[in-house]
Amino acid sequence: MAEKERILIVEDDRDMGAVFRAACAELGYEPVLMTSYTDAIKAAPLSRYAMAILDRLLPDGDGIDAIAELKRAGTIPAILVVSALAHAGHRVDGLERGADDYLPKPFAPEELRARIKALVRRGRAQATDNDFLVFGDLEIRIRARTVHFRQEFIPVSPKEFELLMYFATNAGVAVTRMQLLEHVWNLHFDPQTNVVDVHVGRLRRKLEGATGLAFIRTERGAGYLFDPNGGQAE
Repeated sequence: MAEKERILIVEDDRDMGAVFRAACAELGYEPVLMTSYTDAIKAAPLSRYAMAILDRLLPDGDGIDAIAELKRAGTIPAILVVSALAHAGHRVDGLERGADDYLPKPFAPEELRARIKALVRRGRAQATDNDFLVFGDLEIRIRARTVHFRQEFIPVSPKEFELLMYFATNAGVAVTRMQLLEHVWNLHFDPQTNVVDVHVGRLRRKLEGATGLAFIRTERGAGYLFDPNGGQAE
């Protein structure tokens, strides 16, 4: 019999942990429950997981502080944050810090299962893609989640990497701010902030500073466009 894929659960509340375990088992996954993010970070490199479910209000701090380290282990392709901190600002914060989806508590069990299935599908699709996206001397390493120019490393945050991936997979096509909110932040409403412009600005400055080329430009009235050839930086 084939070994079941695992889902890492990080939740200190016993009842909620049971809900998560039941949902994972119902979908055919083996749940691995940790009750602190410190323990989750220790467990992450020890096995491969289909995804992780992460609470925020944990005994040793805010769970989103662990997202970057969990992803750096290279064994968790997607992270779902499930939290009672449900304000739009909390959701934006979690998604900016690297969560792939954010489900507010309370939630319907069928919605939890739907989110799990969607994130597992996304993780599998990324794993089967080519490992590199290359635009001239600019190289995006998908599994490592790193960016390089002429083999020199360009440091980007988890959200900046996701933003660059969306631009790169839509190279040469103008994308709107709403498209970026939906596909990069997983927000299907406008939070009435300049979160997109701030992150695009930071990413653009990092790329131009490292390459001397303008890979991202503003398209007036349309949004932003990723130039696969890299235009002349101003």
